[in-house]
Amino acid sequence: MKIYTKTGDKGYTSLIGGMRVPKHHVRIESYGTVDELNSYIGLIRDQGLSVRDKDVLKHIQDRLFTIGASLAADPEKSRMVIPDLNTADVDLLEKEIDEMNLQLPELRSFILPGGSNSISFCHVARCVCRRAERIVVHLSQESTVDEKVIIYLNRLSDYLFTLARKLAADSEVPENEWVPRV
Repeated sequence: MKIYTKTGDKGYTSLIGGMRVPKHHVRIESYGTVDELNSYIGLIRDQGLSVRDKDVLKHIQDRLFTIGASLAADPEKSRMVIPDLNTADVDLLEKEIDEMNLQLPELRSFILPGGSNSISFCHVARCVCRRAERIVVHLSQESTVDEKVIIYLNRLSDYLFTLARKLAADSEVPENEWVPRV
């Protein structure tokens, strides 16, 4: 398989199903941002995390590829069988969030990003996840999008926030609480 095809040299690309769209199309922005998020998840996995956390993050990366494939498909023309998300994928994120929260102090203020590289990477990934969610919601206003994709991205940002807090607690890094100047 050749890496370069030259078919995108004029600023257009093909969706799964064959439809050609400009590279700035909201569908391309949506799966491109999910791909960016997946790269940040990989960066988090490369930190000194527990085997359990790395396994969950790898599972999340797999789900993000599934989401990317779903978003890259033309809902009207694609005949390709695309893997799908299911409620168990969202349930896993909720279960992980709940388990981490049992070990964390009650959240009493907003948390500023920072404390260590792994914590900061979680916050960057959380922000990219929120951006992906906003773009996918925009896409859903004009085209068919599986609602589980939006739900998954929403829950994933919560997971990433909670993971940042867990990593801070695990490494005994104090949370950087926002104290508003009033």
